[in-house]
Formats: sequence, C-alpha cells, structure tokens
Amino acid sequence: MIHYPLLHKGATIGVTAPSSGVSTDLHELLRLACSRMEANGYSLICGETVWTEHKAKSAPAKVRATEFNQMMKDDTIGMIFPPWGGELLIEVLEFIDWEQIKRKWIMGYSDISVLLLAVTLKTGIATAHGANLIDQRGEWSDQTTGMWENVLTTNIGESVVQQSSPYYQKEWNHDDPSPCVFHLNESTSWQVVSHEAVKIQGRLLGGCIDVIRHLIGTPYGDVRHFQQHVISKEPIVWYLENCELNTADIRRSLVQMKLAGWFDHCAGILFGRSGVNRPVGNYTLEDMYQELAEELEIPIVYDIDCGHVPPQMTFINGALAVIEAGDGKGVVRQFFAP
Repeated sequence: MIHYPLLHKGATIGVTAPSSGVSTDLHELLRLACSRMEANGYSLICGETVWTEHKAKSAPAKVRATEFNQMMKDDTIGMIFPPWGGELLIEVLEFIDWEQIKRKWIMGYSDISVLLLAVTLKTGIATAHGANLIDQRGEWSDQTTGMWENVLTTNIGESVVQQSSPYYQKEWNHDDPSPCVFHLNESTSWQVVSHEAVKIQGRLLGGCIDVIRHLIGTPYGDVRHFQQHVISKEPIVWYLENCELNTADIRRSLVQMKLAGWFDHCAGILFGRSGVNRPVGNYTLEDMYQELAEELEIPIVYDIDCGHVPPQMTFINGALAVIEAGDGKGVVRQFFAP
C-alpha cells in the first residue's frame, strides 16, 4: 500500500541539504527562493547544512543525516525541500532513521532522487520528483513547474493531471536572470519510439539514472520486494533522466537495471530531455531507445518534461499513473490510489 503525504497551504517547510549545500557566493539565491515561498504563504526553517559546501557535500554524512532525521521527526514541519541536488547523497542512507520516517512530502531531483526512491521503496511513502527549492526564486513560475503545488495538495483517492509543456529551455543562461527563472524558448515535443500514440498505465518510480543505478544490490533498491509486497504486483512505469552520462554509459546502466529485475513487469519507460546526449561512435541515444523497446517489448517515450532540461513535471513515486503520448504532446494523470 502507498501512503501519500498531503501539503497544507501555510505549512512549515524544512530546508535541509542531504547532498550539496549552497556556497557563500550563492546564498542570495537561496534567500530569494525562501522569500518567494514565504510570500506564497509558507513558513521555512533552514537547517545549518544548506549554508555550507565543502568537498562536494554540504557536511559529513552523519551530520546531513542527523539534520534530515530531526526534520522528519518534527511534527511542525510539513514538507522537506532541499535547495538542490549534488553528488554524494548516497552517503547518508545508512544513517537515516528509517523507523522514524513520517508521512510528509520530500521533493527534489538530480541527486535528491536517490533519497526519494529509497524512501518510497523502503517505506511505501510517496515522494515527489520535481523542481528544486532554488527553482522557486522567480517572480512567477511557468505552468509546468508551477504545478508542483497542485500535485502535492492532491487528496488521497483523487487525481491530478499535467500537460506537456509548450516550450523548454535548451541551455542554461545564469548571466541573464528573468522573472520566470527559466528561459523557455524551444518547442517541446515528446517522442514515441514506435511513432504511434501510446497509453501507458502503472505505478511510477524513477529519478536521475546517473545516481539511482547505484541503489541496485543495496537494501535501499529492492524493487522486487516493493512490487510484490507494497503495490501487489502492479506494473511499474519508470521515468528516468540523465545528467552527465554518454550513450554507452546509459546503455550499461539500463542493462544493469534489467539484469537486476528492475524492469520486470514494467509497463513502459519515460525518458527526460537531456543536454548531454553524446553518441559513442555512431551509437546514438535514439538507437539505444529503439533497442530497449524491442528487448523489453514495451512502449518508450522520450524527451519528456523531466530532469536537468527544464521545465519539469512533478512525478510521484508510488502513484498510479496513466500516460498518453502522441503527436509531440503528452498528458500524465496521477491517481493517489493506495
């Protein structure tokens, strides 16, 4: 059974950095994001880890885990919202107090997806893969990114619909700040490997493939147990996005996932847009998607609104989803079904 948190308007949000913190020269961005959230009616409590960054992490693993554990236990905090991702979140997993994980939303992406997937697999508590806190610093938000609040305030038994974005940001341009944060100027087009419209249904799981692949073979990546004992053998729909991997490394990662049983009883895979699609030899990402679709005999949709090329939808790990894609467009309906 999946257990869904519920975000209440005016809730207190705990800001902690289980991966990377914010370096001194970027503190103003964090303050701005917090002030925007406060203007929207939320209260924020920032932990000490968010203000520090040293040797690719906000603090030693035990320090990061301790702050996270404290915020999870604090009944006055209704949501955990890290500033952004990083590199070494996996170090904190062994120090998390898994018996004290409470039903409150944790949202983020990139390296944070390691924590999100581990929490859902181990506890059955839904987690939210979506824009980071830093991404909330704009005067206003695009319609895709801004849907996170609608998604997290969805009641158990209800559903929420998200449409594919009209435009996406091809390249980051931090030297040209805009009221919307993102510069959305390229037409979005969801692609289907079969070149035909598809409809996929199953329980969502996923994250950044660069980092969640390292959960394979650990106590925090037991997909088989989750599927058999938490979602009663329902099919899984994976959403995956790539930060830094070339095509061959993505292929190796996907084969490892397949051999580990992560794609057993899989209804389909959604791949986010990537700004680092580097072929190896003549082996392209499109070649890899085609091979995977044929091997697994499932529909594959790519260039969706997910990951490091914004904007991105908010995907709920554990939610029952129906995804329809065709003619460059996509619709994702998520049901908050136990």
